[in-house]
Amino acid sequence: MKIEIVDFFYLAMPAIRDIGDGSQDALLVRVAADNGLEGWGECEAAPLVSIAAWCCPMSHSACKPVSHSVLGRAIGGPADIRALTKDVRRHSFDLLQADHTLAGIDMALWDLLGKERGEPVWKLLGWERAFPKIAYASQLFGDTPAETFRKAQGVRARGFRAAKFGWGPFGSELAADEAHVRAAREGLGPDVALLVDAGTVWGEDVEAAAQRLPVLQACDVLWLEEPFVSGALGAYRELGRRMRGPLRTAGGEGAHEPFMARNLIDFGEVGYIQIDAGRIGGITSAYEVARYAATRGAAYVNHTFTTPLALSASLHPYAGLEHAALCEYPVEASPLASALTRETLPVDADGRIHLPERPGLGMTPNPETIRKYLLPVEIRVGSRLLYTTPMLSR
Repeated sequence: MKIEIVDFFYLAMPAIRDIGDGSQDALLVRVAADNGLEGWGECEAAPLVSIAAWCCPMSHSACKPVSHSVLGRAIGGPADIRALTKDVRRHSFDLLQADHTLAGIDMALWDLLGKERGEPVWKLLGWERAFPKIAYASQLFGDTPAETFRKAQGVRARGFRAAKFGWGPFGSELAADEAHVRAAREGLGPDVALLVDAGTVWGEDVEAAAQRLPVLQACDVLWLEEPFVSGALGAYRELGRRMRGPLRTAGGEGAHEPFMARNLIDFGEVGYIQIDAGRIGGITSAYEVARYAATRGAAYVNHTFTTPLALSASLHPYAGLEHAALCEYPVEASPLASALTRETLPVDADGRIHLPERPGLGMTPNPETIRKYLLPVEIRVGSRLLYTTPMLSR
């Protein structure tokens, strides 16, 4: 089959708040082939910039729009999708948003191929089976320790076996951070795994992060996520070597190509490598990292804080890794994100989620939700119309 059309749909909540919640907007990608089938994906980045990366004028030979490497391509199997990924990176090397734009297209291509063959994406990737994953309830810290405690109690009441708190007020004052971690542990009880996300707040300041280690270890925290910016490999390594017990560093959501993730594993020595399929270039690149992590002793975990479509796409790359057992599961998603698809990925009585057996990604975007939150886009350069939002129905 041949790629005929690639469409982008920019969705956003009526008001975007200045908080660490990536579910407030979304960029959906629809890829249509000449056989009448279509696949869907999602980019995790600023939507308008990602659309521009698709259609911007060429600057030079290594800074071409992503469309240059995609439109008209024949897709007969997984090898063709992998070859397309290499071409995008070669021709759009200097276009820094290219990997984010590629990510949604790549997801849509795997969805498309799965629909053509009648198989879920994890089977196309070569996994013999899809292991269920333990869903960890992912949410922001409360504004106060008391609010964090109430949130933790709510997670426990819903049957989650693990929970993560992040961002919000965490990282500014040591005493307040200690109070939040203790409140989260008290609310969860002793049997629910606790994870903490610092949101890169300390840059590369190892000493600032290390001040939190006593309370994290006392409260049996499983990982400290993103204490530093993605490229601070030495800081990750040094902090990790100071940790005791089960506590490990986690990071990788900022990786926008596989070598960044591999460097965090090899030189940052992270215990958990967290990959966002919507940023790293899609399922193709996420799968590459998952296989690599398994050979290096790092536990692969998805990073997903948006929609059920993105969640499904993020699970397929490591579906067959039994010991990579955790998955991020957003529990505070916006109405846009939570209603985006007709299908859901529910948490079962054991706190696990199961990958879809349906063809492709197993998720169908809800047209009513798209229409409700759609923002029309036009991109012009001089007198040339480079892009306009397409019709939803064909």
